[in-house]
Amino acid sequence: MIEHSPSALEWLITTFGDPSRSTLVVKEGEIQIFLCWIQLTKVLKKTAQFAARGESIRLGYMTHLNVEIKARCGNQDKIRHILKKLNADFKGTDHQLDTYFKVPVGRLKLREGSIENYLIYYQRKDQDGPKESQVTLFQNNPRSSLKSILHKALGILVSVDKTREIYFLDNVKFHLDSVVELGSFIEIEAIDFDGFIDRDALYKQCEKYMSLLEISSDDLISHSYSDLLNRL
Repeated sequence: MIEHSPSALEWLITTFGDPSRSTLVVKEGEIQIFLCWIQLTKVLKKTAQFAARGESIRLGYMTHLNVEIKARCGNQDKIRHILKKLNADFKGTDHQLDTYFKVPVGRLKLREGSIENYLIYYQRKDQDGPKESQVTLFQNNPRSSLKSILHKALGILVSVDKTREIYFLDNVKFHLDSVVELGSFIEIEAIDFDGFIDRDALYKQCEKYMSLLEISSDDLISHSYSDLLNRL
């Protein structure tokens, strides 16, 4: 079952307005942006209605719990070798541009890649070691005008340009990242996709793979790539 995040939905509608209840004047040349926002709010509202009745729905919008770590990685070849020995499922290498927008709470980014294309809203504490993150994903069409909508409405905070290798072992996702201006990193995300894995189990999975991949606590990073870039 997909969990609805009322705060995210309410924040979006408060920020952009509710096109189903408002009379809006759309300037010439902006009709595609307007139509894209109508589509997005309809999808979020429909998902909320289904979630309120306890029903599942596949509309490209979902919320799930992650327990994750990020660490600097000086030897990605070693990590690749270990993941291969563990029979990890390699999904491919994705060149991703993450555009972060200015929001009052949490982080909102649009990911543009050849494998992953999402609008991602998440809230996470900046702390060392494994940490929880509530993630809301909206599947975005790369040809949509969503980026223009968010740019005009919120403004851009920072852009993160990276190359990411994506691996899976069951519900655990691994990223080998090469980030422009920042260097090389490893990420582990233990993900509760369906609401059936408790927090303790996710933490244990994250700690297990930290040990198997020989990730030192000294290499752990508490902040996002966006925060690190803004500090340069």
